[in-house]
Amino acid sequence: MQIEMLILTVIVFIVMISSGQISLNQLVTDNEMLFRKLKEEDYDFYVKARYGESINPNLLFNQRIKYWMIVSTLVLLALIRNISVLTVCVSVAAGFGIFKMGYFNLSNYYKAHIMQIDSLLPQYLKGLEILIQHYTVPVAIGKSISDAPEIFKDGLKIMIDEINSGDDTITPYMNFAKRYPVRDSMRMMRLLYRLSLGRQERKQEQLVMFSRTISSLQQKARETRYASRLEKMESKTMQMLVSTGVGLMILLLLSVMQMMGSS
Repeated sequence: MQIEMLILTVIVFIVMISSGQISLNQLVTDNEMLFRKLKEEDYDFYVKARYGESINPNLLFNQRIKYWMIVSTLVLLALIRNISVLTVCVSVAAGFGIFKMGYFNLSNYYKAHIMQIDSLLPQYLKGLEILIQHYTVPVAIGKSISDAPEIFKDGLKIMIDEINSGDDTITPYMNFAKRYPVRDSMRMMRLLYRLSLGRQERKQEQLVMFSRTISSLQQKARETRYASRLEKMESKTMQMLVSTGVGLMILLLLSVMQMMGSS
């Protein structure tokens, strides 16, 4: 009886969606706070790293939820003749797999482009250094937003809003570093905060120290990038050598077998 009720519920649900009486968009929106608990902590960062400001992470997350519901429903329909607790679990798991796939695709993109993304923050701070020579750090950051990399613009606006609201602690800077966990982001934001605290008469000295540190981080990023490229080249060379060696061994083996056969 319970199985028959489940089948009937699924059929009615599909009919109502098809007729427009139930909207998946509205369903997701109405339960948005509940679904947000499933959102990965670094999801927004990965979306920004992949698409910049062109896509709202929340809208993309809602789309993942809708795909989960659709796939789960389709799998349940495919298994409806053998409906049981197990098939319900399988359908939910299949939908959840599609849901997580969206996250893993973004994560893999970041890992594939990590060198390029990690180098953006030192480059931005190197350009910011010129503005800091003429303005205070918060004013310089505000003026730099329009020319900043797309991935950081939203976070910079939030940081400036927090500073302008009266928060003169390191918190806005650390929040930015947490929002964009690229290599050495915490260290660079601490340097920027210390620079904002410096007295005017020591500003030039602190700027020199800031510049040297950022240049050092840029050099470190370049060395890491070159080491990664060298490692990939060595890996490809080894694969070619192994493939050539295996090919030669096969040819040699075939030659020996042919000679033995002819004799």
